[in-house]
Amino acid sequence: MEAVILLGAPGSGKGTVAEDLKASVRFEHVSTGDKLRDAVKAGSAVGLEAKAYMERGELVPDEVIIKIMDEVLRTGSPDARYMFDGFPRTVHQAEMLDRSLAGYGSKVSHVFLLDVPREVLVRRICGRRICRQCGAVYNIHTKQPKVAGVCDQCGSTDIYQRPDDNEETLNNRLDVFEQQTASLIAYYDQTGVLVRVPAEDRLETEEKILEYFKQS
Repeated sequence: MEAVILLGAPGSGKGTVAEDLKASVRFEHVSTGDKLRDAVKAGSAVGLEAKAYMERGELVPDEVIIKIMDEVLRTGSPDARYMFDGFPRTVHQAEMLDRSLAGYGSKVSHVFLLDVPREVLVRRICGRRICRQCGAVYNIHTKQPKVAGVCDQCGSTDIYQRPDDNEETLNNRLDVFEQQTASLIAYYDQTGVLVRVPAEDRLETEEKILEYFKQS
């Protein structure tokens, strides 16, 4: 079993990079948000536990998140390779993940910190548009539908901007991210697994990460 982590601010491209790389490096892309929604939809014990917090508008606690991640590790094969996206978010979560992996004789091999200037993050997220029907993501600056206003994937014309994808809200989110992850970045830096990757250009970002896998 092997695990790597993609760490970065909202809009840094973690999900896109993970999806693009998973075939080349044979890692399973593990998105915390997706796994959380899957658990809730499946009605599993941990899913129902998470749902209770979500329905109250509360953050899902670390202990519940790690249960979901433990389930991923427990049901995977012994030689599985995981690329975590959006997890861990805190030092506490990182320590719990380390303990879980150690139980399988494994550890985090690399933490790739996707470094993107704030002004680029603002442009990316404020330009983001989403198909309400199928969830396909577009951007008015970099990735518009082939036919204006029509989703390439499902043909829906219901393409919208999330209410919180505005500059004021985003700057608040970025401030919170920086405050919350400063200690997490330091944690992985101290263990020698942190790799800072300039991530303004997606293709260059993926090439740099692939170089590390070739060397390891």
